Amino acid sequence: MSPWLVLLVAGLFETIWAIGLVYTDGFTDPLPSTATLAAMGVSVYLLSRAVQQIPVGTAYAVWTGIGAVSTAILGVYLFDEPVSALRVACIAIIVVGIAGLQVTSSGHA
Repeated sequence: MSPWLVLLVAGLFETIWAIGLVYTDGFTDPLPSTATLAAMGVSVYLLSRAVQQIPVGTAYAVWTGIGAVSTAILGVYLFDEPVSALRVACIAIIVVGIAGLQVTSSGHA
């Protein structure tokens, strides 16, 4: 499997655990807490697999970027977080950064 695809899935699992934190009630609710911890484990494991072929600095930045963008978007839909043109622009800048890192690192993978 492509290390970039593994990294994408790792980032999506990061989103799952970040959103899951809201539902854990400070890790006092067992079911969401268990699911959140499992998602954390899967996310970090997949990240560790990706860094075997992608430079760690690039992989980590892309991983956190995927999680940040996805969590910010889901925060708007799930938790009525504010939306503004500036917020959307900042998210777009992160997406451009993720794409740039992937393009500039593809020769090293």
